[in-house]
Amino acid sequence: PAAPPAMVAEGDAMYGSKPYVDGKRTLVGGKVEAFSGGAVEVSSPILDGKTMERAVIGSLPDMQPEDAVKAVEAAAAAWDQGQGAWPQMSMAERIAAIERVVEELRGVRQQIVDVLMWEIAKNTADAAKEFDRTIQFIEASIAALRDTEKDEGGWMSASGTRGRVRRAPIGVMLALAPFNYPFNEAYAVFIPGLLMGNVAVMKIPAVGGLAHVLTMEAFAKHLPPGAVNFVSGSGRKTMGPIMETGLVDVFAFIGGSRAADAIIKAHPAPHRLKVFLQLEGKNLGIVMPDADLAEAAKQVTTGATSYNGQRCTAIKLVLVHETVKDEFLRLLTAEVAKLGVGLPWEDGVKITPLPEPKKPAYLEELISDALDKGAEVVNAEQGGGRLAGALMTPAIVSPVTSAMRLWDEEQFGPVVPVATYRDVREIYDYLRETRFGQQAAVFTSSGKGAAPLVDVLATAVGRININTQCSRSPDTFPFSGRRSSALGTMSVTEALKFFSIETVLAYRDSAANRGVAAGAEANSKFFATF
Repeated sequence: PAAPPAMVAEGDAMYGSKPYVDGKRTLVGGKVEAFSGGAVEVSSPILDGKTMERAVIGSLPDMQPEDAVKAVEAAAAAWDQGQGAWPQMSMAERIAAIERVVEELRGVRQQIVDVLMWEIAKNTADAAKEFDRTIQFIEASIAALRDTEKDEGGWMSASGTRGRVRRAPIGVMLALAPFNYPFNEAYAVFIPGLLMGNVAVMKIPAVGGLAHVLTMEAFAKHLPPGAVNFVSGSGRKTMGPIMETGLVDVFAFIGGSRAADAIIKAHPAPHRLKVFLQLEGKNLGIVMPDADLAEAAKQVTTGATSYNGQRCTAIKLVLVHETVKDEFLRLLTAEVAKLGVGLPWEDGVKITPLPEPKKPAYLEELISDALDKGAEVVNAEQGGGRLAGALMTPAIVSPVTSAMRLWDEEQFGPVVPVATYRDVREIYDYLRETRFGQQAAVFTSSGKGAAPLVDVLATAVGRININTQCSRSPDTFPFSGRRSSALGTMSVTEALKFFSIETVLAYRDSAANRGVAAGAEANSKFFATF
C-alpha cells in the first residue's frame, strides 16, 4: 500500500534550513582544491515540496580512474616506504595532530548533524549521537594507546635476550565508508589507522558522503600532505584501479562481501594485503518457550527497527517457538505500533525515509515473495509495509519459511521476518546452512536451558546477546564475526592492533649492549614515551 510521499513543503520551517554542501572539491596530496571534472548531485530521500523530487542538498566530485590513482599515489608518496613525515612522527606528535583535527571537527558538529539528517534521514538524536560517539571513540583510542604504553611499553628478558616491543604502521590504507554510519564506522577504522602512523585513502560513500566533505580542511590543515586523501564517485570505477597499482598495504571495508571480494582480487599481490572486513549479517532473534515475551518483543522491536533496520547488527530474522508464537506476535505488533514514523526532525520519530533510492522497491519485492508463498503482513491493519515515497512503516512478516527470500537474504530495512521452530535442532540446522555469522540474541529465562544453544552459537557468531538486542556497543567490547560477516575484530584496542605491526628492539644482554640500546631508545622518536 502507498501513501502520499514524505516531503517538506516550501512553507515549512525546515524548508529554509535545508543544507547545501558544495562538495565539488577534492582532498589529495594535502590540498583542498576545486575539482575540474564532472559532479554527482546528492539528494535527500525527503522530497522537496516545490519540485516533488528528491531534495538536492549538495554535490560530490565524479572522480574517474585516473583521479583515484592520483590519490593513492599521493598517499604512497606520503608513506615513502615508511620514511614519510607522518609515519616518522613520534606517537605523541601524531596524537597531538589528531586532537587538533578533533577540535576543528567540533566546530562543524551542527553542520555534520544537519547533513546526516537530510542525506541519510537519521533522526535528530541519532544524527547527534553518531557525531558524539565518533569523537568519544577517538578519545578512547588515544587513551587506549597511552594505557598500552604503560602496560606493555617496557623491556622484557628471555633466554639471555632483552627486547622492547612497539607497534609500527603498515603503510598505505584504503578505507571504504558505509552509508548507514558514514561518519562513525569510517572513523572507527580510519582514525586508529592514522594514529598508528599509516597514511590513508578514504573512499567516501555516494550516499552519506557529504559529512566527509565538511572535514577536508581539518585534515589538510593539521596533517602532512598526502597523509589523508579522499576519493568519491563510482566505487566500481575507482576502487579497482587503486588496487591494481599495488600501492595499498591494508584494506578496511565495511559493506557487502561481493564488492569486497572484487576489490581484493584486483590487487596484484594479495598475499601482502592485510584485510579488515565488516560485512553482511542475518542476525537471529531466538525466542525460547520460557522467554519473557513482553521484554523479548521490546528488544526485538528496537533491535530490528533502530535506524530503520539499516544496521549490520540489526535482528534480521526472528525464530520463535511455536508454542508462544501467537502471543509474541501480538506483543511485537503492539510494540512496533508505538514507533513514530515521519521526518527526521519531528518529535518522537524513530522510522524515517530510506536513503538508498532502490531500497523501497527491493523491500516490497521481499514482502511480495513471502506473501506469494503463504506469509502475511501481521501488522497490516496498523499500516505495516505502507510506503510514503521512501518512508516505509515497519512490516512484520510471518510465518517465514526457508522457501522465502526473507529467510536468508539480508533485508537491511524495516521488515521484521518471524519464523517458528518446534525443536532447537532446527536452529542448529539454520546455523549450519547460513553463510552469515555476526551475532544472535537469545530470549530465555533459563540459563541452564539455553546453555546448549549458547555452545552452538559460540562457534557460529561473534557475539551472543542474552535477553538483549544485537549491538556493536560499547566500543570497548570486541566486535567480530564469522563466515561472510567479518574478517578481523573492531574495538578501541583491537583496531589499534590491527592497523599496526609489532616491531622489536632487541639485543643479547650485556653491559655494552644495554648502553647502546639505552641511547637508541632515548633518542628514537619511535620508542619515545608519550
